[in-house]
Amino acid sequence: MSLQKIIATMLIIMGIIGLAYGGFSYTSDVHQADIGSLHMSLSETQDINIPIWAGVTFIIAGGVLLLLPKKL
Repeated sequence: MSLQKIIATMLIIMGIIGLAYGGFSYTSDVHQADIGSLHMSLSETQDINIPIWAGVTFIIAGGVLLLLPKKL
C-alpha cells in the first residue's frame, strides 16, 4: 500500500470519527493546595468541539487522494 493511500485512508477515518463524536473533553488540574495533611485540588473540564465542516473536509480530501493517480 502506497503512502498516498495510507494518508487518504487516515484522513477518511479521522473525518468519520470527527463527525461521529463531534468533539472531546479533558480534565486539567487548575489549582492545588497542601495545608499540612490536607490536600485540595481543583479540576476543570475543557470541551473541544470539532466542526462539521472539518470532518467533511477530511473525508473529501481523503477521497480525492484515493482517486488521484499515483504519479502525476
